[in-house]
Amino acid sequence: MTDHPFADPALLPALTRIAEALERLAPPPALRPDLGAADAFVWHPGPPAHLAAVPKVSAVGIGLLKGVEQQKTILLENTLRFARGLPANNAMLWGARGMGKSSLVKAAHATANAEVPGSLALIEIHREDIRTLPDLLNILREDRSDPHRGGGRRCLVFCDDLSFEKEDADYKALKSVLDGGIEGRPANVLFYATSNRRHLMPRDMIENERSTAINPAEAVEEKVSLSDRFGLWIGFHNCDQDTFFAMIEGYAASFGLPVTSDELRQAAVEWSVTRGGRSGRVAWQFVQDLAGRLGVRIAA
Repeated sequence: MTDHPFADPALLPALTRIAEALERLAPPPALRPDLGAADAFVWHPGPPAHLAAVPKVSAVGIGLLKGVEQQKTILLENTLRFARGLPANNAMLWGARGMGKSSLVKAAHATANAEVPGSLALIEIHREDIRTLPDLLNILREDRSDPHRGGGRRCLVFCDDLSFEKEDADYKALKSVLDGGIEGRPANVLFYATSNRRHLMPRDMIENERSTAINPAEAVEEKVSLSDRFGLWIGFHNCDQDTFFAMIEGYAASFGLPVTSDELRQAAVEWSVTRGGRSGRVAWQFVQDLAGRLGVRIAA
C-alpha cells in the first residue's frame, strides 16, 4: 500500500502556506460586545463586526416633546414593559417629517433607563446595514455569563428613517427578524424603526406592482405586509399653530430664554413662514437660533 500523497514531507511547507493564506482571507470573528460599557452603541458590520459605544446620546427630554402626547404614552409604556422584563412589541413610528419620531425613541430609552437603571442598551443600526441585522441579533442573544459586562442586558435596536426602494431585497432580512425565523427573535431584543412611509416603500412602486401583476393583491402582499409585522404602528401628523407655540414655549421655559410670550410667538411665526411649515424640528431650530441671538447657552 502506498502512502497518502499529503504525507510527503516535501508538501508540508506548501500546505502550510495555503492554510495561512486561507486564514488571512477569512473574515475576523465578531468582537464580543461589552454591553455594560455604555447605554448606547452604533452597530458596525465590519470587518470586524463590532458595537461602538456612544458616550453621550443626543436626546431631548421626553417632557419637551409636545403635540405627541398619545404617541409618547404608547411608546413609553411599551418600552418600560420591555425594560422590566415583560412582553413588549416591536414598534414602527411613521408619518410627518420633523415631528419627533426619532427623538421620542431616544427619550423613551432614557426615561426607561432612569426608571429601571441599567436595564436597556440602545443600539442604532444604519439603514444601509439592515441586511446585517441577523448578524447583530446573533451577537446580542442573551448571555448571562458575565452580568458585570452587560451579560443578559436588554437591547433596543433602532433604525432611523427606514425605507426600501425598488429592487431592494434588504427588507427580507428585516422581515425574517420580525417574524422570528427558525431561531426566534432573542428575548432580550426589541426593534424600533422610524419612517416617513407607512408601508416602508414608495407609493408609485406599490401602484406599479399592482398594475403589472396578474394577481395585483398577491404581487404587493409580501412587501406591504412588512409593516404588519410590527406590533405597534404609531402615526405622527403635521402640527397646527397652537401645538407649534406649545413646543417653542416649552423649550423657552426649559432653557430660561429672556423673552416675552408675545415676542416669542411673533418671532416663531416669522421663522415658520421662512421654513415653509411647522414641526418639532422647525421649533427646535428656531429655539437654537433665538438662544444664540439672546446669548443663552443651551445643551443640544
